Amino acid sequence: MLTRFDPWFPLLWTDGSIGAISTGGISLRELKNFYSGTEEPDRAFVGYKEEPLTGSNGFAFAPKITKNGNAILYINPHVTFYFRPEVHMVSDEGLNAYGAVTWGQPFVYQGFNEHCGWMHTSSQADISDAYIEKLSQNGSAWFYEYDGDAKPVLIKPISIKIKTANGFETKSFNTMFTQHGPVMAKRNGQYLSLRHNNRDTKGFMQSWLRTKANSFAEFKKTMDMGANPSNNTVYADGEGNIAYWHGNFLPKRDPQYNWSQPVDGTTSATEWKGYHTVNESVHIYNPENGWLQNCNSTPFTVAGKFSPNKKDYAAYLAPDGENFRGINAVRVLDREKKYTIDKVIAAGYDTYLAAFEKLIPALVKVYDQNRFPDDPNYNQLKEAVNILKNWDLGCGENSVATTLAVLWGEKIAPSINKIILPDADNDIVNKTNHFAATATTNDLLNPLYEVINKLQKDFGKWQVPWGEINRFQRISNDIDNQFDENQPSIPVAFVSSAWGMLPSYSSRTFPGTKKRYGVHGNSLIAAVEFGKKVKAKSLLAGGESGDVNSLHFFDQGLMYSKGKFKEVLFYKEDVMKHVERKYHPGEK
Repeated sequence: MLTRFDPWFPLLWTDGSIGAISTGGISLRELKNFYSGTEEPDRAFVGYKEEPLTGSNGFAFAPKITKNGNAILYINPHVTFYFRPEVHMVSDEGLNAYGAVTWGQPFVYQGFNEHCGWMHTSSQADISDAYIEKLSQNGSAWFYEYDGDAKPVLIKPISIKIKTANGFETKSFNTMFTQHGPVMAKRNGQYLSLRHNNRDTKGFMQSWLRTKANSFAEFKKTMDMGANPSNNTVYADGEGNIAYWHGNFLPKRDPQYNWSQPVDGTTSATEWKGYHTVNESVHIYNPENGWLQNCNSTPFTVAGKFSPNKKDYAAYLAPDGENFRGINAVRVLDREKKYTIDKVIAAGYDTYLAAFEKLIPALVKVYDQNRFPDDPNYNQLKEAVNILKNWDLGCGENSVATTLAVLWGEKIAPSINKIILPDADNDIVNKTNHFAATATTNDLLNPLYEVINKLQKDFGKWQVPWGEINRFQRISNDIDNQFDENQPSIPVAFVSSAWGMLPSYSSRTFPGTKKRYGVHGNSLIAAVEFGKKVKAKSLLAGGESGDVNSLHFFDQGLMYSKGKFKEVLFYKEDVMKHVERKYHPGEK
């Protein structure tokens, strides 16, 4: 399949996380404005907020709470469908790793070998900083102020090819660099540069070496390289260890500065002071409760009441807030004391939507206070509110309440996200609870009216079960998903994990569709038990093949919609029993 491969190609890799882009709060629009010469007025900047990740989950279970006395790892990345396939890489040099890769990665990104397993969740640990630069120009030369001196700005020409309707054209830019990094924007009259680490060969080495780690000690050695810029790591192994590390590449800074905002670039006081060791990072090994969880949430609930103490760490090491998956995970994982692979999968598929615990009562309260019997829509609203009032907050294929809650939640989400609370409370859980406590009748009832009317218009009724409009379909291998309501699709009970459900299935409508089709969420999911022999089950969104004519293009579609896993064939003798076709490079 590969017609050319040079040894340096893997060095083009930067990072494999879907959340790897860290810009110190500088937006793409600001960068475009600065270097295109079409800068918008400073007043146009209203703050930059990265699109919230819909998540990934990693769980680890110690032998003390498993039926067979073996550690178990649960691997559950939530990403765009089809770009993270399931692979098994074996070599005569000793490699034997199984799991998920992202396109272009020359190593197993989230997975396991015979001895240990690793699951990465995207982290909000602060790995990059914006610096306020004081620039001046003397003729054609530029300078920046630093500790009272004027230092020359590096002007670096960069050319990029741009594809157009007529082929390619080249655009060139004279980019500006200070010692902190490239100047990326001008905001409120201030120049902003960015310091970040995204060209570290150690990152590639670390990612490769962990796939060959044979023990907890060896895995920790890879972590000590400190070159993983965007990931948390949930870990389990055959020795019975479980562990969690929050971030890995962690610059050391003066904690008196607010590193969540641009800092003064004219003084050496704001320089990075080296890097934190793994022992200085937020981490935990083999907690007393026997389980660990991370759902892109704060590490200070990673082991329930046995979690690390927030007061022991600088704020920039773990600014992550809590989310509803994290809350739900802590509740769910504490219930079982004899976990098996199947019980781990069942826990990972908990469908309780914790985000609506406060939102639904708030809706019911304003409804009870403001009944409008003269409104022609009153009876519909009354019935809808009663459905939500009596709902158990679990999503389901045949649930009208799920339809109402998710569509209503999507309507009010922008208002929730706009809320700004003190830093200590500024996470999605507290924002949602604040909204529920302060929202007005218009904030809550009007969006529900809109949902009812839209469902009535699109489907002839508003009492629509979730599975009728929430569908799974794969009919094309285009990178931009194609959907057709005239072709078969599968009903799906699941929803986005933004609402607290542990698995994730994010769907939306597309041009020409009234139903919603899944595009993001659970990709490769696996539960792995480390005993004398590795046992594992896995499930992949849709199918392994990208060939629309292959039997394996969508053969896992129905399984995926039900959360039904397949056995992983990890050992060669098991693989050979199920061979459909053998292939050797060079053969036709």
